[in-house]
Amino acid sequence: MNGQPSRKALKTSFRASPRSIRPIYTGGPVVLTKDGQWLITTMGEEVLVTEVKTGLAIAKVRGDSTPITSLALSYHTEPPTLITAHSSMTLRYYPLPSSAPISSTPKPPLLTYTRALSKAHSAPILVSAVSSDSTLLATGSSDGIVKVWDLEGGYVTHLFRGHGGPVSALHFNFPVIEGEERRRMELMTGSTDARVRIFDLRDASARVVGGGNAVKPKAVLEGHVSVVRGIDTSPDGKWAVTGGRDKVVLVWDMLSGESVGQSSKKAGKGKANSTGVPKIVQTIIAQEQIESLGLLPIEENVSGSSQRRLLCYTGGDTGAVKIWDVLKGKETGAMKGVEGVDEAEVDEDEQRGVLNVIYDSTTSSLVSIHADQNIIFHSLSSLQAVRQIVGFNDEIVDTIFLNSSSSSSSSSSHTHLALATNSNLIRLYSTSTFDVRLLSGHRDMVLCLDKTADHRWLVSGSKDRTARVWAPTPDGKGWKCIAICEGHAESIGAVAISRKVDDKGKSGRFLFTASQDRTIKMWDLTTLPLDSSELPDDPIKPRSMATLKVHEKDINSLDLSPNDKFLASGSQDKLVKIFHVDFDASSESAAGSLKPAGTCKGHRRGVWSVKFSKTDRVVASAANDKTVRLWSLDDFSCLKTFEGHTNAVLRVDFLSHGMQLITSARDGLVKLWNIKDEECVKTLDNHEDQVWALAISSDEKTIVSAGSDSVATFWEDSTEVEQAEKNEALVKAVQSEQDFTNYIVLKDYRRAILLALSMSQPGRLLNLFRTIITSPEPAEGSIIGSLEVDEVIRTLHGIDLVRLLKFVRDWNANAKTSPIAQTILYAIFKLRSPEDILQAFNSSTKLPSQPEDEEDIDEEGEGETKKKVSLTKDQKLALPISIQELLDGLIPYSERHFSRVDKLVQDSYMLDYVLGEMDGGIFGGEIMDVDGL
Repeated sequence: MNGQPSRKALKTSFRASPRSIRPIYTGGPVVLTKDGQWLITTMGEEVLVTEVKTGLAIAKVRGDSTPITSLALSYHTEPPTLITAHSSMTLRYYPLPSSAPISSTPKPPLLTYTRALSKAHSAPILVSAVSSDSTLLATGSSDGIVKVWDLEGGYVTHLFRGHGGPVSALHFNFPVIEGEERRRMELMTGSTDARVRIFDLRDASARVVGGGNAVKPKAVLEGHVSVVRGIDTSPDGKWAVTGGRDKVVLVWDMLSGESVGQSSKKAGKGKANSTGVPKIVQTIIAQEQIESLGLLPIEENVSGSSQRRLLCYTGGDTGAVKIWDVLKGKETGAMKGVEGVDEAEVDEDEQRGVLNVIYDSTTSSLVSIHADQNIIFHSLSSLQAVRQIVGFNDEIVDTIFLNSSSSSSSSSSHTHLALATNSNLIRLYSTSTFDVRLLSGHRDMVLCLDKTADHRWLVSGSKDRTARVWAPTPDGKGWKCIAICEGHAESIGAVAISRKVDDKGKSGRFLFTASQDRTIKMWDLTTLPLDSSELPDDPIKPRSMATLKVHEKDINSLDLSPNDKFLASGSQDKLVKIFHVDFDASSESAAGSLKPAGTCKGHRRGVWSVKFSKTDRVVASAANDKTVRLWSLDDFSCLKTFEGHTNAVLRVDFLSHGMQLITSARDGLVKLWNIKDEECVKTLDNHEDQVWALAISSDEKTIVSAGSDSVATFWEDSTEVEQAEKNEALVKAVQSEQDFTNYIVLKDYRRAILLALSMSQPGRLLNLFRTIITSPEPAEGSIIGSLEVDEVIRTLHGIDLVRLLKFVRDWNANAKTSPIAQTILYAIFKLRSPEDILQAFNSSTKLPSQPEDEEDIDEEGEGETKKKVSLTKDQKLALPISIQELLDGLIPYSERHFSRVDKLVQDSYMLDYVLGEMDGGIFGGEIMDVDGL
């Protein structure tokens, strides 16, 4: 076989990369750090910190098992502190990491809280806000109570009642006004009673002293007729904007008596507290329910705004972010909702409204959080989406690697990864930044994906009974639908596009689709342009060249051979069928046909996946009977059967030039097999549910697995890394063994003992002690037999002493090695005080080498371990033990040994008695006459 890899290729290994596509947002509050680097999102009762630039998970908060209702960031500490509010009415303080941790695993570290305020409110906390100077925290609950907390001390400073319903918005107003002797400190609150209240935090009667009485607001702003959802004020305190679900934005003059045209500078003179009640100076008809709003800095460069004006942004139920001229009441710009989605093709039941909008000053952008769990970054300078994050993909059913340009086709790395989920939108991820674009067009759930040989064209099949062909746009930033194949009577569950590359380096001249109507159709794609610059404005409708009913049940999978001569199909009827493919594009109208070649029988249940080898005349199939079979294309017989999965095998593909198989199954595992010996050489485990999808990069260095747990794991080829680690460990072990031997020869017992303990080698340590204890010339006054060894035992550090006692416990369990163990134990008890031994156990409650599965251990220490962690032999030897575990292992065996010694002593007395009687009868008395008997 040409191109056959060496035997080294059979040792290919993979490990999970830290870069994986995971759920990061399932609804709830979202905050962004001040520097715009970390996005903090909620997932039910958990919080995830994600790096915006790379999409890597930085840290995770487990919570208190109740949903998180509000988030706030405080900068009174360095690094900043995340404040979470829970449905249990608890507030928790979590210090964020100082920098992104360097981790080789896809699981982020857990954060631990430094302060917990239980029962902070008597009802769930709905909103929270931190003052601009990070000294105060305000929380509003569903019972209409607002509390202001001292962030440093953690106590309540103010308590405000009187709201006519749940609190829906909070905002601190600490304006900076020139000439003002006493800074204004106000808290503005909004509630479901459609009123905005202003509370003076400098009012002495508002302060809580021993649970004092609440106070009335300084002013009540009336103008809305529905829930107030957003409040913001200008830095100089002159203007305020409020928005609500009544579809209006109200602009308030906070310094009443001044006209609209007067400058805020003039308004800042004198004492601000002497002004009257704020008045409405502008009403903006937003024509959508406002869920979030805010004022932009005057110096911000916004597209469409040539001069410095006071602008505000709004987000509402239409899914768009709009920019408004506050004083003129006019819209100056709008940013689309979900990028890549044609609003005309959006289902009516899809919820795409904006829940929150965050201003990021570092990048001059707005971050919109949508009800469909998408997070979009909009540039203010261009009013275009520059980045998009999908918070939750739900169940992933298929995935494919793609290239956006012809230059990247020959490269080993791919530019994009396409995901099909239980949605009508195809997710298109950038493999470098995890930026997402959504491809709209299908009217129902997308079930399957395929690609051309150059990874440029994408084919999708859907429940809407159509298949679509997508091509990259000329700018390389997205894909466009160029063809729609219509004609099936049921949903399309499998697609396969031609693989063979022509003289121009292009493929994709025809397409096969399989449907639940149990037919396969062959489509002519020769009318599609090969050059991306010549893409049609509207999708064309390819012609069906052949239709054939091939199975008695649903068809789950299709695959074309690399030379386009054979087609394989797998069905729920337990059969794998092979067809001859004939295609002729020489004439004006291309012609194609499909003829049965053979049937592969052997599976006991439905077949989920079929795949041709690129190097041999074989085809692999994965079935519901938990097996993978290899079939010959010569006589359609089963060549090999691979068993090892504990549930249905859903996907199969070839690796290492056809010498290995990669499979995924309903048991959540991905397995790597050697075909020659039918052996599973690697099991990859990073999923919690069935794995539906597998994608392999062109260079076979990266594998992506995805499934029902909404996780797409990137498995990187770790063959060279693991081999280097083994070589390094081997060199280190040889060097350590040589050092140990040298220490023994030089009789440097201290270093020899410490080295054996650090390497966790009880066998070498036992031989050393045996040599010293059984020495024919023991040192005078020594317990062990060597004064130097006695000194080592007397001065061992806590961790090393615990390890030695653990080895002694193990040696004591064997009758052959128990004398050595008892001698060492006696020396320890003679040379170390009981307090010293207990202190050693207390100081080594957790060794640095102890592996810990942070994901499966409750952060308060009260949870149970959910997943058993597999440990190596060296790790088990290095694990610490408690004093109770040591005694439980020492006492029973020691009692058994002493009982055996006592019995031996008793037996020795009997032996003395018998010998004495024999001596007395023979030598002390008369000698028997043997002849007289």
